[in-house]
Amino acid sequence: MKIDPLLSSDMFVGIDGIAHLCTGGEGPWFRSQEQVYRQFAQWKSEGHDGRDEIYKVGDACREKVGELWGVPGSRVAFMQAAAEGMGWLSRGLDWQAGDNVVTTNLEFPSVAYAWRNLEALGVEIRMVKHRDWRVHEEDLIDAVDERTRILAISHVSFYTGQAHNLEQLSEAAKQKGCLFAVDATHSAGVIRVPASLTDLTVSSAYKWLLTTHGTAPCYLSETAESQVAATCFGWHNLAVWPAQEGERQATVDEMPMPERMEPGNPSMQIIMHLDHSLKILLNLGVDRIENHARDLAEYASEGLTKLGFKLMSPTEREARSGNTTFRIENAEQVVADLAKKDILLWGEFGRIRVSTHVHNGTGDLGRLFDALKEYS
Repeated sequence: MKIDPLLSSDMFVGIDGIAHLCTGGEGPWFRSQEQVYRQFAQWKSEGHDGRDEIYKVGDACREKVGELWGVPGSRVAFMQAAAEGMGWLSRGLDWQAGDNVVTTNLEFPSVAYAWRNLEALGVEIRMVKHRDWRVHEEDLIDAVDERTRILAISHVSFYTGQAHNLEQLSEAAKQKGCLFAVDATHSAGVIRVPASLTDLTVSSAYKWLLTTHGTAPCYLSETAESQVAATCFGWHNLAVWPAQEGERQATVDEMPMPERMEPGNPSMQIIMHLDHSLKILLNLGVDRIENHARDLAEYASEGLTKLGFKLMSPTEREARSGNTTFRIENAEQVVADLAKKDILLWGEFGRIRVSTHVHNGTGDLGRLFDALKEYS
């Protein structure tokens, strides 16, 4: 079977001749982003009018995120990092002693530990354990009770590549009366993200969204907005102007979404780059990208299994993502060795993660399989 890349490597900076299989760590950079920077630089120097143009692109980017996630763009804010999305919930809910949060023991730290400040209030953090590297949705649901305020997970695991069943978890959260918060950092841009099933969805932009650090789109549902108080304030999320002009008053109204989650200026240059990447990804189509990634994940799984490696990733198609991981000793050293052969991976903690996205094809995986033979 041969699978060609959806996008040519020459659309990116520095990956010609490289088997770039590490988007789950850092995605490659579009060459055309140079034009975006030039436009930003021009507008940045044009004063008030230039700033208006920059913010118009920001509004367009919100709409593109909404299109990608199936939610209104008006409910998408731009955080500085994905960790701030979960932090918004941990700071803003009216927590009571005896409440709990349900997550997993395979979670990324910004999801698993977003609730550390709550333990002093008597809030329990329940970490559901994996079973042979698989987190079962039923186990998560069983851990939710009448005192659970939030069920928090990553859509796709950074460690194993498992794509969780958001439909099943969303329905359970609704039935049990808790909020459902999702980190989509390892799914946004590569598989479909049904954010409308969640109360909060947030994603980094520097991986599968093919942008860089500095902004993280965040969806907040109306239900969550009504329950979560804003805890950080600035000129952007308060109705200061034009009502107050130059003099401050004792009271001021809060802005609704999306400004509600943006106390100050978002990272507009990075948002312009995100808008550009989203334009390219949406032009390809979410379903096409998802099928491409899952086809390559299946191909990767078969090849790694033939070499004798133990997979950590699920093999059912609906639980696959762009990440395929396998167990290996000295993962860091193997990654370093293969980098010398122009094969870029991400690996630590006894496993290597193979990430396949729009710029990858079976040719990249063939190179990987050949290089791994000496380790199998």
